[in-house]
Amino acid sequence: MSEKLSHRPLELSLVIPVYNSSKTIAKLVEGLVTLDISGGFEIVLVNDGSEDNSAEICRDIVAKSDAKIVFLDLTRNFGKHNAVLTGLRHTSGRYVVTMDDDFQNAPAEVPKLYQYTKTNDLDVVYTRFAKKQHSTFRNLGSKFANFTADLVLNKPKGLYLSSFRCLTRIVVDHITKYAGPYPYIDGLIFQTTTRVGSIEVEHLPRAENSSNYTLSRLVKLWINILLNFSTLPLRLSLWLGITMAFVSAIGIIYVFIDFFTYGNVAPGWASLMIVVLAFSGLQFIFVGILGEYLGRLFISFGNRPQSIIRNIYSGGPDTSSDNSTDSVLGPTTGTE
Repeated sequence: MSEKLSHRPLELSLVIPVYNSSKTIAKLVEGLVTLDISGGFEIVLVNDGSEDNSAEICRDIVAKSDAKIVFLDLTRNFGKHNAVLTGLRHTSGRYVVTMDDDFQNAPAEVPKLYQYTKTNDLDVVYTRFAKKQHSTFRNLGSKFANFTADLVLNKPKGLYLSSFRCLTRIVVDHITKYAGPYPYIDGLIFQTTTRVGSIEVEHLPRAENSSNYTLSRLVKLWINILLNFSTLPLRLSLWLGITMAFVSAIGIIYVFIDFFTYGNVAPGWASLMIVVLAFSGLQFIFVGILGEYLGRLFISFGNRPQSIIRNIYSGGPDTSSDNSTDSVLGPTTGTE
């Protein structure tokens, strides 16, 4: 684990992945810097290859704000979970809150989330919303991702996995050791602890732009959940193969009995081709699943970076601006 940008212990760190949020990030930080947290807090912004001027706005925020703010500018888009993991490595707070950049997570709810975690002596607390302000498509995607997580993760049944969550330092220090190129924060959390809670908070309507979660991003998230933290697809393919072999054996026995008992010859070129094509399709699916696992192993052993930091900017009490270049491979953070 690398040396943090500040040696002074803080009570709370806020990690915000930034992607095309030029219209919301300044307003969000403005709301956060007014929070009253005993013991002090810091804000860590991680620009995940934004295509707008989010990076410029974040640099301006660091330069003008009196609060302790760290801005990590990544070289390209690595994905939300990669960006969050990178931000977690640059925190120093005893508690860490992760939240989105779209201002749907209300800054006023941060102390409530933090205090609930601390008071109840929990390792992680997720937020749930009485009324979600996401689009129908986003809500369906979230439900499907949570359903998949229920199947493959060691988490309490029905717990809603929100990106607005609070983690203790022990959890942060453990999950940031993960070196693979396909991190899934919640999967890493449930490999670390079972002392997890949930609290209801307000969910604000989207003020600007549309959700960055497209169908392809949701599919990638689902694949990460399913393949990175479970062998369930392999087990399903094994049992399906056994079932198909059993049914095929019964069919063969039936054909032989029908032929030798009644002299009937099993008819149908078309039916035969349908069966052949169905079995061939299933075989290709299973080979694809195996290939996905092997491909991820190949990429992991090839040291594909989780993220690469182009520049680090910091401001606020006891800090100075830094324009170093930092290549992050797994838990290492290069030079800072």
